[in-house]
Amino acid sequence: MSVPGSVPDRLVLSGGRPLRGHVRVPGDKSISHRALILGALADGRSRVRGLSDGDDVERTADAVRALGARYADDEVTGHARLRQPERHLDCGNSGTTMRLLAGAVAPFAVRVVLTGDPSLSQRPMDRIAVPLRSMGVGVSGEGAQCLPPLVVEGGTVHGIDYTPPMASAQVKSCVLLAGLGADGVTTVREPVPTRRHTEELLELCGARLEESDDGDAHVVRLEPSVLHPFELDVPGDPSQAAFWVVAACTVPGSDVVIEGVYVGPARRGYLDALSRMGANVVEVPERGTGTMEHVADLHVRAGVLHGTEVDAAEITGLDEVPALAVAAALAEGTTVLRGVGELRVKESDRFGGVLSLVRAFGGTAEADGDDLVVAGVPELHPSTFDSAGDHRMAMAAAVAGLAAGNGETTVTGWKATATSYPAFGAHLRTLAGFHDAEVGA
Repeated sequence: MSVPGSVPDRLVLSGGRPLRGHVRVPGDKSISHRALILGALADGRSRVRGLSDGDDVERTADAVRALGARYADDEVTGHARLRQPERHLDCGNSGTTMRLLAGAVAPFAVRVVLTGDPSLSQRPMDRIAVPLRSMGVGVSGEGAQCLPPLVVEGGTVHGIDYTPPMASAQVKSCVLLAGLGADGVTTVREPVPTRRHTEELLELCGARLEESDDGDAHVVRLEPSVLHPFELDVPGDPSQAAFWVVAACTVPGSDVVIEGVYVGPARRGYLDALSRMGANVVEVPERGTGTMEHVADLHVRAGVLHGTEVDAAEITGLDEVPALAVAAALAEGTTVLRGVGELRVKESDRFGGVLSLVRAFGGTAEADGDDLVVAGVPELHPSTFDSAGDHRMAMAAAVAGLAAGNGETTVTGWKATATSYPAFGAHLRTLAGFHDAEVGA
């Protein structure tokens, strides 16, 4: 896995050059986190290939080692239990690591302190503290929002019937992981279905899980389960692929193939939105060997885009919003991204960050409550943009710079890309045919 320090803190690039070639994005970050944790909870040796090489997943790998599992050379060895760690578990900037680990340790007689960097320490954990406490787990943090550091005291866990107040795959997954060791059935009811990677992997591990729809919600029912080892090839991360899809759509003359991307129903909303906008994206299904369905190569060519409306239910994780906003800025007409207020409590205030990004490159964007309204312009202009240490804002700014035509764009806070996609800069050089003198630190 990567070392964040190997990525420079500033990117300078010249726009207007078409992107050509093939690229394979890192393994899906959401699946990678879950595979490591479920491998640690399983009884035996699991083989997981293609994990994300970003810092976030490295934090999860380090944590499961501290909890007694072994991870090396694509193998995770668990013992169907977690042990008391000898130190605090540093989640870095990864909210997923913190929320999933809080659920995973809940059924065990351990006291775990989960810490994070200054950004993560401002992200609310009450959304997992509430259901975990109702299951009998001791959870404490700072203030009413239960800000990190988070202290989780596990032990006896009771099954619950829970309806999250927001669409969150992380909250659902936290409750289900705790429910693996509960003394009864755990049920999660989602008014808006979210990505189901946890359910897919639990089924792969032999968990006793059922899914249904009751008319008002998607219902996930989990009985206490002992997990068995598994084998998995992690597909490419659609949230990372989104940056190349948008870049290839918006930079004239581009023709790019993004290989082996996960395109499951709960993660393809950005593709559906871009399709409505007129994007030229062809999906070529790939038959993998590692049990994951819904994997495809994405062949993307530049074209003319048109405004559309995108509901938050289409992009429940919201990770693709910064990239979609760049596409919207160059589309004919107006695009409305509805119900995306949750962006305010991501790694940075991405809601405000998206507004600043579009405006910095000469686009027009406004806030309407929790909606983002972007009016397309004929062209973007090169700019200087500070990512505020947010990896997705940094990569979205690079895409805007590529689409901005002739001129130099500077992105500061670029080292944040090590969080999820350390090789993004190198892949940019290859696809755009840049020499070192044309793009660099």
